[in-house]
Amino acid sequence: MQKNIADILQSAGVVPVLVIERAEDALPLAEALLKGGLNVLEVTLRTEAALAAVEQIAKHLPEADVGTGTVLNGDDLRRSVDAGARFMVSPGATEKLLESADKSDVPLLPGAASASEVMGLYERGYRYQKFFPAEAAGGVAMLKSLAGPLAEVKFCPTGGVSPNNAADYLALNNVVCVGGSWMASSALVQEKNWAEITRLSQQAAALKF
Repeated sequence: MQKNIADILQSAGVVPVLVIERAEDALPLAEALLKGGLNVLEVTLRTEAALAAVEQIAKHLPEADVGTGTVLNGDDLRRSVDAGARFMVSPGATEKLLESADKSDVPLLPGAASASEVMGLYERGYRYQKFFPAEAAGGVAMLKSLAGPLAEVKFCPTGGVSPNNAADYLALNNVVCVGGSWMASSALVQEKNWAEITRLSQQAAALKF
């Protein structure tokens, strides 16, 4: 079910969580992130341009592992696969979404925020999960607490992760990568400040070493 998710996440370190308003920004944005050393990109399905952006990145930048975020249902999942997504991320998990994911070759990274949610997903075979919303759900302290009884589960914390705390998350044994948007903020994308996005991406990429 998640045959490729481990390799994707382990290569990431930091996953840019992208909100792309204009499809024409997709390629220069992705190129700036790749130049900065970030190769796993999550495009959230929060805009009308999102799927077109994923399609362009998947087609023209095969060296990028592009996926979709804010996947809420089976329709989002199917559209993500059709656009060329290599992985999908959901903020939480419903039975219907997981049933749809079971039928897909493209792996899903489902979200969890409590021990019960983590256990439920682990029972279904999800050893890799998104911890969301990370800071609001207890942050580093919560993940440390989960590590004891649920040592087999690895997390990608997202939500409130920033340059100020990303290294603290990445230092945890049960954290495989983190997700954040600070290196590609809406303001920088609107300004087409690709050089600054590359600079911030280089700093982010250095955190995983």
